[in-house]
Amino acid sequence: MQFPLKLKVKPNSKRTEILKEEGDEVVLAVKSPAENNKANIEILKFFAKEFKVKVKIIYGLKSGKKIIDKIE
Repeated sequence: MQFPLKLKVKPNSKRTEILKEEGDEVVLAVKSPAENNKANIEILKFFAKEFKVKVKIIYGLKSGKKIIDKIE
């Protein structure tokens, strides 16, 4: 996975998982709703747990389309 990474986020899903790649975007399903920053927090935790990498959201805090990057 190459960073920075473009995400298309699908909140309120059955589970948190990467669904597919669409061009240069990764489609990510998250269980949490898109309210009170819950989905954003789940995205950060997902990448920390699954890929052992700390990331930050650099674009799209209030959008379904986001760009994340590694924290060095």
